[in-house]
Amino acid sequence: MRKLKTITTDDILLKLCQSLSEVMSKATETTVSYSAMVQKINKTSLKPDIGCFVLFDGGFTGLVVTNFTSQAAMELYQEYMLRMGIPQDELALHHTSDEVANILGELMNQVVGDFTGKIGRELKVSITQNQPKMLALNKQILLSVDTNLNRPQARRVSFSTEKNNIFYLELAMDKTEFIQLEEFEQDTEDTDSIFESAQRARSQKEEQKSNNNFNQVNQDLLDELGI
Repeated sequence: MRKLKTITTDDILLKLCQSLSEVMSKATETTVSYSAMVQKINKTSLKPDIGCFVLFDGGFTGLVVTNFTSQAAMELYQEYMLRMGIPQDELALHHTSDEVANILGELMNQVVGDFTGKIGRELKVSITQNQPKMLALNKQILLSVDTNLNRPQARRVSFSTEKNNIFYLELAMDKTEFIQLEEFEQDTEDTDSIFESAQRARSQKEEQKSNNNFNQVNQDLLDELGI
């Protein structure tokens, strides 16, 4: 049987970097790029000012960590919200705001969803993920995957926003290789469709919230009138 192709841990990391760059760029309509150099590290950790982590499991197990500086977090948050039509004077003013963490968590959920979709199509393996956890931090916290990895590897890649604010992506997973033995067809799903689905879900959530507020106002008015 002829070996056609081998996918390594670093190839998987590259797919993750591409998903993060594409989804963030699309969501904010800015340029989010990553370094061509990758750093080998011993341990993954959450660092100030905002850290996010996501566990995935299935075809392989791993941990994805993103560490945002306050400047990078606020830039991505503001650009995304302005693109969604939210006025500047209604935006959060500090990176510790719950709204900033919620938006970055939502974006990271789209990133990991795009990544697991690509991996599933290209490697024909199934991966599940948990909901990204965002934390505003003032100290470093070490993280590890809660499983026995035979040959654990950890990598760090730096990203930069359009305004040259820096944030970092860290990946920890077992050293692995996927060897393609035969050609197979790949399903296609682009980043635009994933982002648009997430945008529709957010719009529906905002609409439901607006309707609930409107109904509450009407009920309060009726109560005041004794109706």
